[in-house]
Amino acid sequence: MSARQYVTATYLRQNVVGYTDTGKSEESFKRMLERDKADLREMGIPIETGRNPDGSEGYRIDPEQYSLPDITLDRSEAAAVAAAAAVWHEPSVAAVFQTAVLKLQAAGIDVATDDEIGVTHGGSRRSLGDELAITALLSAIDAGRPVTFMHRTTRGTRARTLEPWGIVTDGGRWYVAGHDRDRDATRTFRISRVFDVKAFGDAGAVTVPADADVRQIVADAVAQDDAAPGTVARVWVAAGRAHGLRRIATSATPHRLGDDAGDLLSIDVRSRSGLRRLILGAGADAVVLEPADLRADVIADLDRLIAQGVTA
Repeated sequence: MSARQYVTATYLRQNVVGYTDTGKSEESFKRMLERDKADLREMGIPIETGRNPDGSEGYRIDPEQYSLPDITLDRSEAAAVAAAAAVWHEPSVAAVFQTAVLKLQAAGIDVATDDEIGVTHGGSRRSLGDELAITALLSAIDAGRPVTFMHRTTRGTRARTLEPWGIVTDGGRWYVAGHDRDRDATRTFRISRVFDVKAFGDAGAVTVPADADVRQIVADAVAQDDAAPGTVARVWVAAGRAHGLRRIATSATPHRLGDDAGDLLSIDVRSRSGLRRLILGAGADAVVLEPADLRADVIADLDRLIAQGVTA
């Protein structure tokens, strides 16, 4: 990098570790040199061949061709980097993103805040299983490959085959949307219920429809889930506790849960996400009995909080 003149093959053979083995023939040395030059070029490092003033032929790396120019980001581009740093917690990349944000700020770029870029902390934090699923899904999306994965529901666990289009958050939860080959329909899956993601097939096999708005697809799916008519939740609450749940209940009947006195509440489910938050906020003073899928959701929420070291 710092050489002003072209470095000759003879100099390299005499001074570079790996080339200095006197047992190597001239032909063997030349093959090694050509291989290493090809490897450097494949990594994007330009190798120049030229002659020095004394007529000797050699090689060098031109710093002007190799060095990256100064990078200037506008506010939206800087916000994209900030968003990535804010939502990604995997150790292998989190430090890189945080360093990038610090460098942007040091360069005088006004990096957007979490509120401005729509990042939600707390609820959007993920377990290691979520991280692994997201990593595998993003790789598949980038390569345009379909995936298989296991999907947990209240009815059990089953394999799914999906052509993934994108990953977004909604209400602090992560979702993947795409074409479900099993049902031949557009589907949305909550990533906390997905595991053992495996890509298969050729790269480029998945084509995202030009009119596919992944964020809207997920929002519509979540809204439909929240708006399911006629759903009534049965939630046990401890005596004199969980007043937020009591206020929205349509009825309350004295009921013991094991040795604990309390009431069995009937609650019309208008917003599943809102009801989940109230139940989680009540901690051990609230237990979902019905419906089974809501109970499974709350248990999954509690497992995630425990994995993050948060106690209800």
